[in-house]
Amino acid sequence: MNAGEIAVAAAALDDVFSDDIVVPAADGYPLAATLFLPRGKKRHAVLINSATAVPRKVYRGFAGYLARRGAAVLTYDYRGTGDSRPMAATGRNKQKSLAGFKATMADWAALDTTAAVRWMRERYRELPFAYVGHSFGGQALGLLPNNAEIPRALLIASQAAHWKLMASPERYRVVAFMNGIGLPLARTLGYVPGWAGLGMDLPRGVFEQWRGWVMRERYLLDDPALAARENFPNFKGKLRALTITDDTWATRPAVELLCSAFTSITPEIISIRPADAGAKAIGHFGFFRSEHREALWRGAAEWLEAEG
Repeated sequence: MNAGEIAVAAAALDDVFSDDIVVPAADGYPLAATLFLPRGKKRHAVLINSATAVPRKVYRGFAGYLARRGAAVLTYDYRGTGDSRPMAATGRNKQKSLAGFKATMADWAALDTTAAVRWMRERYRELPFAYVGHSFGGQALGLLPNNAEIPRALLIASQAAHWKLMASPERYRVVAFMNGIGLPLARTLGYVPGWAGLGMDLPRGVFEQWRGWVMRERYLLDDPALAARENFPNFKGKLRALTITDDTWATRPAVELLCSAFTSITPEIISIRPADAGAKAIGHFGFFRSEHREALWRGAAEWLEAEG
């Protein structure tokens, strides 16, 4: 066991070791991350990539579950979000305002996710590797310059989120928020505060790019300024996309549109009904609730652990 793993062992949680660490992005920006390790032998490695405005702690239960099954798992916060937000020079753990903070969703993919993939591949080069993407985390897969290094990817509620592909009446609420609340706040304050309805502050550039994609008929696939779209065909691994039937954002047509961009493969798209998990509702975020450990997590873990 090396020094890093000894430090992780000191932070044992139940039967899983976890440690909060820093992973440098491709440009050196420090990304707050958590590494989960099993007590026994590591058999594979998994990277979990967050949805927009969702902190990595939301995935803690699922990450711990995968670690208990033998995976080395990394979660992290994109720049400008969660614990990867810049800190004030004075005051303990005081976060700076995001006004003036430069970041876009394209940066999240090109600089943050790309680096997280590289970090896991270098650290666990002898282990089978899998990628989990929730919502934007799945969209990012297609934008990565190194996505050809990923042999297996599980997308959960990941979609090309054009507003007309969302369920009604949610689509109208989204358009009203994006244009009538979010955009004016971004331009006035220099960021979009979480209290406006997102739950987490977002950098102005992130929100404006996200809004622009939502308004486009093919979402980011229609953005002529996004050169990284060319990376979608480079992914040639196994791809399974889960769509939840009561998810008003990642509807089946929106999931199918995103998957259609992976032109070198034939993605497997699976629809999950809340009743399949013995639940009344799952929605866009519910997959990661611990109550779905047996109904949803086990199947996902078994697929991630498969080889070939």
